[in-house]
Amino acid sequence: MSASTTSTTAGAREHARAQEGTVVDAMPLLPASAHPAPPEGVEPGALRWSERIAGGGYGHRVLARGTHLRLTDVDGDACASLVLYNALEPHERLNVADTVKVQWQVYAGTGQLLLSDQGRVLGTVVADDSGRHDTLYGTSALARNVERYGDGSPQGPSPAGRELLVLAAAKHGLGRRDVPPSVSYFQGVRIREDGSPEFQGSAGAGHSVTIRLEMPAIVLLADTAHPLDPRPEWSCGPLDVLAWAGEPTGADDALRTASPEGRRAFLNTDDYLSARGIA
Repeated sequence: MSASTTSTTAGAREHARAQEGTVVDAMPLLPASAHPAPPEGVEPGALRWSERIAGGGYGHRVLARGTHLRLTDVDGDACASLVLYNALEPHERLNVADTVKVQWQVYAGTGQLLLSDQGRVLGTVVADDSGRHDTLYGTSALARNVERYGDGSPQGPSPAGRELLVLAAAKHGLGRRDVPPSVSYFQGVRIREDGSPEFQGSAGAGHSVTIRLEMPAIVLLADTAHPLDPRPEWSCGPLDVLAWAGEPTGADDALRTASPEGRRAFLNTDDYLSARGIA
């Protein structure tokens, strides 16, 4: 496109309008119902969010209770840092320390409850064919990325995850102090017998994790290199996000009754939502 083509208001308008209908990987698909391959059994009209987040990018959305959120590692190099907030009262948010402590399990996977700092269930992991996740090390920080790669700014070549989450949070009136530690999906970490971390990396392209939201939630996502990634150069691939309307965990669901701690967390959630007339 030559400079003269957009040097006038009319030319700029024609150029902008010509972009309609083109595929832009890092933009949401509008409407989400236009997604070419809805999950099996899901009607296109039930889709609520369809977006490909480029490596080094971020996404955010407010989603209803019962929504299913599927994250997919497109080419095997994504690292999705996730933070959840109670959309009704955002001071209540994901507490990763309580998530692993209360459930006696530091490794993320199917059946894990994502707990808030109020002991309630923000989300439940209902499907996972990756198994390469991390609840220990959070996302990367500005100073660390500057030290490792020479830059950590969100617009730079090696953006830090926390900086991206701060930008996403700002879209919902939240500040830097409101961004807690995140869960990371698709780049695995295991702890050796001596207590040192073993970075396992990705399970490969096309793997997904699906989270069912048990409360109305603000969802923040950052897609950037894991802080323990040993590669000398910053690297991160695209992340596909797809969300669709559904139902929260039912009273007879095995995930609700799998442990005493889980049962209590769901009871706390039910009590809060029923008082608000939601459940």
